[in-house]
Amino acid sequence: MTITLITGANKGIGHETARQLLALGHVVYVGARDAERGEKAAAALGARFVRLDVTDDASVAAALAEIDAAEGRLDVLVNNAGILADGAVDGPTALRAFDTNAVGVVRVTEAALPLLRRSANPVVVTVSSSAGSFWAVTNPERPEYGLPLALYSASKAAATMLTVQYAKSEPGIRFNAVEPGTTATDLTAAFGIGRPAEESARVVVRLATLGPDGPTGTFQDENGVVPW
Repeated sequence: MTITLITGANKGIGHETARQLLALGHVVYVGARDAERGEKAAAALGARFVRLDVTDDASVAAALAEIDAAEGRLDVLVNNAGILADGAVDGPTALRAFDTNAVGVVRVTEAALPLLRRSANPVVVTVSSSAGSFWAVTNPERPEYGLPLALYSASKAAATMLTVQYAKSEPGIRFNAVEPGTTATDLTAAFGIGRPAEESARVVVRLATLGPDGPTGTFQDENGVVPW
């Protein structure tokens, strides 16, 4: 059995990623900060629920301790939880964006590393964004060029860099970041854009199911490596 944890998995891409990995035979832990919503989502999927708030160290530690006690290892970690942080560009909003989208990746990954090291095929996927790619946001032909999401973009750039640095420091674990594609979720509702979460989750699932000879330290979308 492949033991998988997905943060922010009670809805959107995380929820659909859980559904697809369950269909592939994974034991999936749905991580969510809201216990009621998380438990409901896990029950509907046939997954397991663990309360996990990526902005809270104690919550993260407790969640990974619970998985450790039940499973003794973790094979796949999907850092999916994130916020858009649109609206005002100010200190409090910036702190919230980075705390969730970048520091949250550090909190969960650091807590998960001891469990991942016990896996025969450990994989970490961080859901990032091409909105955090210098190449994309400076290219007038790309949709990211006109997105008014400075804090989201900056925090996702940090998430991608963290992925590369973890890949260097943990050569026994495959770390990759993913641009899942513009998806119709709560995050994009204000823009009225995006494709079904089912399609975008396939990109996450591909990287979450890498074999031991798979790539590491990359940033990819459905077409392969993305410049950033």
